[in-house]
Amino acid sequence: MERLQKILSGAGVASRRAAEDLIKAGRVTVDGKVATLGDSAERSSDIRVNGQSIDTARVNTSFLLYKPRGIVTSASDERGRETVLEHMPRIPGLHHVGRLDLESEGLLLLTNDGELTLEMTHPRFTHEKEYRVWTRHELEDSELKSLERGIELEDGLTLPAKTERARGGLFITLREGKNRQIRKMLEFLGHRVTQLVRVRFGGLFLGDLEPGEYVELNVDDLEHLKHPERIGRRELEKMRGDMYSRWD
Repeated sequence: MERLQKILSGAGVASRRAAEDLIKAGRVTVDGKVATLGDSAERSSDIRVNGQSIDTARVNTSFLLYKPRGIVTSASDERGRETVLEHMPRIPGLHHVGRLDLESEGLLLLTNDGELTLEMTHPRFTHEKEYRVWTRHELEDSELKSLERGIELEDGLTLPAKTERARGGLFITLREGKNRQIRKMLEFLGHRVTQLVRVRFGGLFLGDLEPGEYVELNVDDLEHLKHPERIGRRELEKMRGDMYSRWD
């Protein structure tokens, strides 16, 4: 027997927290009986959400996609634009983790694992995301310092960022994900972003993927994603060296 919210999360229905909300709302049944929070069940039970049977035997799957520029980070688009899921295998429950705006490109995580989504997006985990940014004009040292201290945007002060100069722009590392954050930070300083590529998420690097290509993540990849501090120093230095060689 397992906690019902764990089964729902493992089946990709929702994160454990969201699954608890579904149970509290009376939207989950087990063998025809409305479930209550704290209930346990067998995976062989007839478990339904909103009357729809769920596949409790499903295996969690995660991918790294190089999202091309001009592709919408969404499951569907009311304007008929191409979406990231059109580049991916048809897997029930597959969804993107976080977003990249229409004109941005690079590393995008997709999964059907609700627990992974929660861990990678909840503010308390503050996983780093690194971007290669090109601007029309070179930033002054004082402007880099401003990015590192934080920029006051409409929705509040950004968390301190890490920056490193690069040809025609910079690398910038964030620990949060406000909407169009990098573009807004640089616009505040009077700079226009001409290209933006996410090159790292946690300890997961974009590598040599080309736009539109994807790779399925293995156990080691997921460990690197969630725990970059556990990557060996030499291996991490090589990953970062390869990244800078490609994008500098």
